Amino acid sequence: MKKQLNIPSFKNEAEERAYWAKLDLSKHFSVSDFEPVAFPNLKPTSQAISIRLPMHLLIRLKERANEQMVPYQTLIKHYIAHGLQR
Repeated sequence: MKKQLNIPSFKNEAEERAYWAKLDLSKHFSVSDFEPVAFPNLKPTSQAISIRLPMHLLIRLKERANEQMVPYQTLIKHYIAHGLQR
């Protein structure tokens, strides 16, 4: 650690945000001060959406998911991710 970091009290969130925005942490910490961490229980957030599909398409999706032994919503997510990577 280079020099002690004294964090003041803040009146509101805007004041705190301004403080952290202008602070140069390289004056207080060096690379050797940090250690690797892992967050094994951290899960990516997801949000439920509603989408209308023709019935024949939904049936085919469920059949293909059953063939691959995965939940059909997981298969849909896979198809969307694959399509976005193209």
